[in-house]
Amino acid sequence: MQTLTQTLTNQAVSASLSQLVLSLADCSKAISKAVQHGALAGVLGATEQENVQGETQKKLDVITNDMLKDALKAEGNVRGLASEEEDYVVEVNQDGEYLVCFDPLDGSSNIDINSLVGTIFSVLPAGEGEFNEQSFLQSGRKQVAAGYVLYGPSTMMALTTGQGTQLYTLDPDTNEFLLTTAEVSISKDTAEFAINMSNQRFWEAPMQTYIADLVLGTIGPREKSFNMRWIAAMVGDVHRVLCRGGIFAYPTDNKNPEKPYKLRLMYEANPMALLVEQAGGKASTGYGDILDIEPTAIHQRVAVILGSANEVDTCLSYHDVDYSQEPTID
Repeated sequence: MQTLTQTLTNQAVSASLSQLVLSLADCSKAISKAVQHGALAGVLGATEQENVQGETQKKLDVITNDMLKDALKAEGNVRGLASEEEDYVVEVNQDGEYLVCFDPLDGSSNIDINSLVGTIFSVLPAGEGEFNEQSFLQSGRKQVAAGYVLYGPSTMMALTTGQGTQLYTLDPDTNEFLLTTAEVSISKDTAEFAINMSNQRFWEAPMQTYIADLVLGTIGPREKSFNMRWIAAMVGDVHRVLCRGGIFAYPTDNKNPEKPYKLRLMYEANPMALLVEQAGGKASTGYGDILDIEPTAIHQRVAVILGSANEVDTCLSYHDVDYSQEPTID
C-alpha cells in the first residue's frame, strides 16, 4: 500500500502543499491518541468557556485546537489560520503561502459517550497584501486541499488536492497513513438519508415535503423504501456518504430565527463539499452550490445538502416548487 507521502508525490502535489498536508496528518495522529485515552487522561467533559458560536467548549475542543495551532505555527508555509474555537483569525508567518481553516474536533459532544468525532480542514492560497479576515473570504472553489480525519474504530483520513478523493487508514503498527481507497466514487442513487429529524417542524416547506416522501417509502410518491442514519457528527455522516452513498442534510430552519443555519461554511461545509464533488457527488444549500458561495465572514453558517448526485437533484427539485401557499412553520 502507498503511504500518504508516496501518494502526494505521485499526484505531483507541490512540495510546500505536501509538507502542509503531512503536518496536518501528523497532528491528527497525536489527536487520535488523545481521543483514545479519553477518561484515562482526564480530558472528557466541558470547560466553563464558550466559543465564538456561543457553544460550551469541551476540554478536548481546547486541547485539539491548541495542538493544531502549534503544529501550523511550526510550519513556515502557513500565513494564517482560522478555527471554530478562535474568535478571530490568527497570523502565523508573514511569508506563508497558505491559509488553513479547521474544526479541531467536529462532533465533540460525542466524546463523552465514546462515539465518532473528527477533525475537518480546508487549505486556501494566502495571496498577497495585508493579512486580515478578508484574506480568508474566498469561495470553496479556491481550496487547494481539503479533508477530514475520522477517529473511530480505525483512524481514517479523507483527502482531496483536486485530483479526486482518496481514503487513508492509519496503520497502528507503523503509525503511517496508508492509501486504502485510491478513487472514492459516490453512487449516484441511494436509499439512505441522514438528517436530524427532531428539527422537522422547523424546516422550510420544501424540505418537510421531501423528507415526508422519503419516510412514506413504497406507499409514497418515491415508491421506494429509504433508511435513515444519524451520527450527530458531520465527519461520521459524510464518511458514510463517501463509503456507500447517501444524502446528508442540515437544512435551513426557524428554530432560532437569528441562526437559521447550523454548519459553518469555511471549515465544515466547504471542505466537505469539495470532497463530495471530487468523488462524483453534489453539494448545495438547497438554492445554489456551496462551493460558489462568496463568504462574508469567517464564522458564516450555511444550509447543507450533499451526497449522491441524483438524490441531491431530487431534493433540489422540491425547492423549485412554489410553496408560498403552504402554512407557515411554527
